Amino acid sequence: MNLGKNSIKNKKEMKRREMKRILIVIVYIMISVFLIGTFISISCAGKADKDVNEEKIRVVVSILPQAEFVERVGGDRVKVTVMVPPGASPHTYEPTPGQLEEISKAEIYAKVGSGIEFELAWMNKIVKMNEEMLVVDCARGVKFIAASYKYGEAVVYYEYNESDKAQSDLKGIDPHIWLSPANAKVMVENIYEGLIEIDPQNKEYYKKNLESYLSELDKVDDEIIQTFSGKKNKKIIVFHPTWAYFAKDYGIEQIPIEEGGKEPTAEGIRNSINQAKEYNLKVIFASPEFSTQSAKAIANEIDGEVVLVSPLEKNYVENIRKVARAFAGAME
Repeated sequence: MNLGKNSIKNKKEMKRREMKRILIVIVYIMISVFLIGTFISISCAGKADKDVNEEKIRVVVSILPQAEFVERVGGDRVKVTVMVPPGASPHTYEPTPGQLEEISKAEIYAKVGSGIEFELAWMNKIVKMNEEMLVVDCARGVKFIAASYKYGEAVVYYEYNESDKAQSDLKGIDPHIWLSPANAKVMVENIYEGLIEIDPQNKEYYKKNLESYLSELDKVDDEIIQTFSGKKNKKIIVFHPTWAYFAKDYGIEQIPIEEGGKEPTAEGIRNSINQAKEYNLKVIFASPEFSTQSAKAIANEIDGEVVLVSPLEKNYVENIRKVARAFAGAME
C-alpha cells in the first residue's frame, strides 16, 4: 500500500513539474514574441521617420530670418539648415564640418545675395562642395542702397539698379536687405521660385503658403507705418548701421556710432554724443552680436540707456514689429 501511494505521489509531482516547465516555456515564448515585435515596430518607425526626412527638400540658408522665409513657404516639405547660428555674426562666422556636410546633401542653397561677409568669404567654396545644388539668389529684384553718413548732415542714400549692382561687385552696398519688409517679400518670392523649380508637383501648396506669408508681411508693414505715424523727431542712434533699408522705408534717419565697420575713434564718440544731445536722443541701439562697450560709454554721457535689437532673429515678423516699437519709443 505504501508503495502504491508513493507511486501516485511521484506521478503527481512529475506532472506538476512538467506543467511548470510548460508554463515557463510559454512565458518565454510570449516575452520573446513581445520583444521581437517591439524591435520591429521601433525599426519600422525609425525607417518611416528616415523616409519622411529623406522626402523633404533640404534647404541651406545663410542667416536665421531666411529660415523663417523658407519654412513659411515650404511648410512640412522642407528641412532647413542655417549657416550662421544664433548669437554669431555674419561678418566673422566660419561653418562647422557638420554644416559643410549638410551642404553636400542640400538641394537648394538660398543665399542672401547682398554681399554679407559670410557669403563673400564662403559662397564660392560652398558651391564647389555641391555643384548640383540649386543656388537661389534671394536679392534678385531688390534695389540695393548705400548710405552716406557725416556728422551734422542728413543721411544720403544711393540706390543701385541692376547694372550698377553688377559693376559694383557689391562693394559699398548695405547688405542688410532683409530688414525691410518690402525687401523680405521679394526674398520670399525668390525662395518660392526655387522650391517650385525643385518640386513642381507641389506648386499649389507652395503658392498657398507664399500668399499667406506675403499677406502677413503686408500687415506688419501697415502696422509699422502706423507705429511711426505722428513722430516728428524720427532719428535713432545705432552702434552698427544695420537698419538703413528699414530707415529708408519709414522715413527714419539712423545715426551710426561705428565707423566703416570699425570701433569709433575718440572724435567719433564725441560726435555721437553731440548728435544725441542735439536731437535729444536718450537711447543707443546696439546689436547683441556686437560689443556694446562704446554704446554704453555714449549712453553714460547723455544720461541714456543701451537697448539691444537684433537684425538676426529667426522669428522675423515678430522681431521686426518689436524693433519698430523700440525705435518709436525712443522718439517720444
